[in-house]
Amino acid sequence: MATAKILINGQWTDSQSTETFQAVNPATGETLETKYPLSNWADLDAALNAAQAADEIVRDWPGERFAAFLEAYANRIEENADEIAATAHVETALPLTPRLRDGELPRTTGQLRQAAQSARNGEWALPVIDDENNIRSVHRSLGPVIVFGPNNFPLAFNGISGGDFAAAIAAGNPVIAKGHPSHPETTRLLAEAALQAAKETDFPPGFVQLIYRMPPEDGIKMIKDPRIAAVGYTGALGAGLKVKAAADEAGKPAYLELSSINPVFVLPGYLEQKGDDLLDEFTGSCLMGSGQFCTNPGLVILPPGEGVSSWIEKLQGKFAASSCGALLSEGVRDNFLASVKFLIDHGAKLLAGGEAQAGDGFAVHSTLLTCTAEQFLESPETFQREAFGNGSLLVTTSDVNQMTEIARVLEGQLTGTVYLAENDEDEVIYSTLEPVLRRKVGRLLNNKMPTGVAVSPAMNHGGPYPATGHPGFTSVGIPASIRRFSMLQCYDNIPQQRLPAALKS
Repeated sequence: MATAKILINGQWTDSQSTETFQAVNPATGETLETKYPLSNWADLDAALNAAQAADEIVRDWPGERFAAFLEAYANRIEENADEIAATAHVETALPLTPRLRDGELPRTTGQLRQAAQSARNGEWALPVIDDENNIRSVHRSLGPVIVFGPNNFPLAFNGISGGDFAAAIAAGNPVIAKGHPSHPETTRLLAEAALQAAKETDFPPGFVQLIYRMPPEDGIKMIKDPRIAAVGYTGALGAGLKVKAAADEAGKPAYLELSSINPVFVLPGYLEQKGDDLLDEFTGSCLMGSGQFCTNPGLVILPPGEGVSSWIEKLQGKFAASSCGALLSEGVRDNFLASVKFLIDHGAKLLAGGEAQAGDGFAVHSTLLTCTAEQFLESPETFQREAFGNGSLLVTTSDVNQMTEIARVLEGQLTGTVYLAENDEDEVIYSTLEPVLRRKVGRLLNNKMPTGVAVSPAMNHGGPYPATGHPGFTSVGIPASIRRFSMLQCYDNIPQQRLPAALKS
């Protein structure tokens, strides 16, 4: 079987490396047939040269040009939607419908078109004109960007089609996409659509490129290379910190989405009034997509009270009776089970699951654990270990004041949720809890599970470390996400004819 080609400088070309890897079907454990290259430095160097050459051509192009590419790309994806979604299903075991074909794929094309609209109107660039002092400023492209995509959203966060990609393109930057090894054929199909769109809209050949995988040391070298201007990364905390360290050493921006357990606080009045509704809502949110959402509710803080034990027993039954699909890879499964074991070894009680399902795939039984607030507060770092998958940790309190104490020791999170009733007791608790929790989360929710991220201009999909590498930026929410991949350029006493269009009076 021939090895798949990489997309370099507008051509599908053979890698200069002889090392390869293969994807695995998570539902069956079967190794898929096609081999993909583990690129060496020669491949990466060629991609960097091509991206730099493309940047020199497009750096002064108007936003309309980038909008045209993004819209043509969205059209191409839709033309091949069935094959792309079916391939992603095989490589990830995520449901074909409604998840991939009817949900994630339209979201992907939708955010590409939103980015196109923002590129066209130019408002993302925040032009400022000071006529009195003849000083002007505007956000503009900063150069080639490398985007590392995650495994859990093969379309909407893919390195060559996701939010970071769309934002970097809308800002006017060439992109080198680093695919995820869990879904290389899906990424190849998307890259082919991007290549066709680039040709249709007359972009230089190195504007969009694809590398499937590289040795870690070459990836670090690539990040540090002066031909790369910025990095977008979504993935595991450990690898993300290495990406950040490399970017920091080279003095360039890296925008990272890393780790979050998305705490949910349930106040007494809500549990008493709507506890049964919450059982269904939480179970659906926690187990959706086998729990493989970056906003999965992995930590639930429960109030004191007589009804809590009964509520936990009901939830335990729901988890024990549930059926979840496979996790994305053998590594995801093993890391999930290792995290569950870690929590148990440090005092958490296992209520359900905690074991792999029988069979050749990578599924695990839905997992529910519990610990007391006293345990959590004694060792908060221990009990905030992320178990990425279909599981959650319940924390029982003996005093409502412990909720605020728990919020005070939380690490940074993408989201934080509070369920409360419309009564005085819950409002008083909320008034103390909210100011503390607000500092710890990028998105605060009331009476709504955090799973899912709307593609809205008002959305913040970010938060304090370790949720992300910087609390001031979002990876979802156009136009704000676009400005991550730009530089603020100031023009002082520059004549009109030499100014960019956005700054001319």
